[in-house]
Amino acid sequence: MNSLFKALNDPTRREILELLKEKDLTAGEIADQFNISKPSISHHLDLLRQAGLVVSVKEGQFVFYSLNTTVMDEMLKWIISLQSQKK
Repeated sequence: MNSLFKALNDPTRREILELLKEKDLTAGEIADQFNISKPSISHHLDLLRQAGLVVSVKEGQFVFYSLNTTVMDEMLKWIISLQSQKK
């Protein structure tokens, strides 16, 4: 859970998630949306992948990233369960 919150704590990573909400993208397509180096984008993508927020699939020379909503669903269920325990 700590890696999830760490991943969500960064505005660049949250913006990457917003981009992936629309459609799957390659690392290069994601990098083109930012004014930071490609290695920095790769680092952000790696942290998102480690947190389980994105999945990556290599197709030929490209790596496609997509949103993994399962982790978010589990987190929301956990938060809701905490809230319901207070009632």
